[in-house]
Amino acid sequence: MRGREPPAPVSIEPEGFAAEFARIEAAVDEGRTDLRALGFWRLLARVKADPALSAHWADQAGRIDRKAFQARVRVRVPVWFGNALLVVGALLGVVAVVIALRTESEALAGLALVFAALDWSATMHSPAHWLVGRLVGIRFVCYFVARVVPPIPGLKTDYASYLRTPPEARAWMHASGAVASKLAPVAAWAFWPASRAPAWAAWAIVGYAALLVLVDVVLSTRFSDWKRVRRELRVARRQRASR
Repeated sequence: MRGREPPAPVSIEPEGFAAEFARIEAAVDEGRTDLRALGFWRLLARVKADPALSAHWADQAGRIDRKAFQARVRVRVPVWFGNALLVVGALLGVVAVVIALRTESEALAGLALVFAALDWSATMHSPAHWLVGRLVGIRFVCYFVARVVPPIPGLKTDYASYLRTPPEARAWMHASGAVASKLAPVAAWAFWPASRAPAWAAWAIVGYAALLVLVDVVLSTRFSDWKRVRRELRVARRQRASR
C-alpha cells in the first residue's frame, strides 16, 4: 500500500500549466489517485479564475478527474438507471401521501406523511442536481454510493463540461440539490391539514426539516453543497474582477 505523499508544488504561471497537467495525469496513470496531494485542485483553482483557461484545459482536466474517480470507485451505475431508481423511490412517497389522505387511522396517516417527508428528502436531492445541471450545460458520468451508512447516492459530474459552464451556473447546480432536499419535507407537511394525521406527525416533519437546515449550516457550508456554492461564487467574483 502506498504511503501518502506530500503535496506537489504547483506552478502558478500559465506557461507551466501544460507541465503540471502532464505530471498529474502521469501520476494518476501510475495509480496515484489522491488529486489533492498531487496538486490537481490547486491547479484547477488557478485555471477556473480565467474562463479562457477553463475552456482550454477542460478536456484534460476532465480526463484526469474521471481516471482518478474510476480507479477509486468501482461500483457505478448509469445516470439513467440511478435517476429511474430515485424516481421510483419518490413515487413511494406519493403512495404514502395517498394513504395518509385516505386512511381512517390517525397513526397510519401520521407515519405515512413522515415517511413521505423522509423519502422525498432523500430521493429528490440528486435528481435536482441532474436537472439543473443539464439545463445549464453540465453533463454527468454516473451514479455511485457516496456513503454507505446511511446509504447516500452520489452523482458524478463530467468535469470537462463542468469547467466549460459559467461559475454562477455551477453554483446553481450545487445549490439545487440542497434546496430540493429541504423543500421536500415541506411538501409532505403541506398535506397534513387534509389528512387525519395527528399533530405529532406535523411536528416530526417540521423538526426533521429544521434538523436538515441545521446540518447544512454546520456541515454543508464546510464540506458539501453549500461549500461548493460559495467556492463557485468566489470564482465568479474573481472572473468579474479580472475583466
